Amino acid sequence: MAERASRTLPRPFSLHWGSGWIVEEATYAGPHHEPSIQLLQFDDGSLAVRFCYYDHAGRFQRNPLVLGPDEIAGLREALAGTPRLRALLQEMSGCR
Repeated sequence: MAERASRTLPRPFSLHWGSGWIVEEATYAGPHHEPSIQLLQFDDGSLAVRFCYYDHAGRFQRNPLVLGPDEIAGLREALAGTPRLRALLQEMSGCR
């Protein structure tokens, strides 16, 4: 397993429909990639959740995110440090 990359928070993001800040992030360094769940806060204050991944060189990848059991367990552990993101995911899953 690769060592987890250290990325500063908050950090900016920009999409075609708006920009803002990545304010929380849960990551897990797996053998093939580093999946990430990010809490995005747009400049207008709205929130969104992004499921994505980085390669082991730290480059953002624009492909579908595929998670196996180890990545799911690692992300679950990483979510312990992201209270707002965790609450949104619990709301999404109906597990409040």
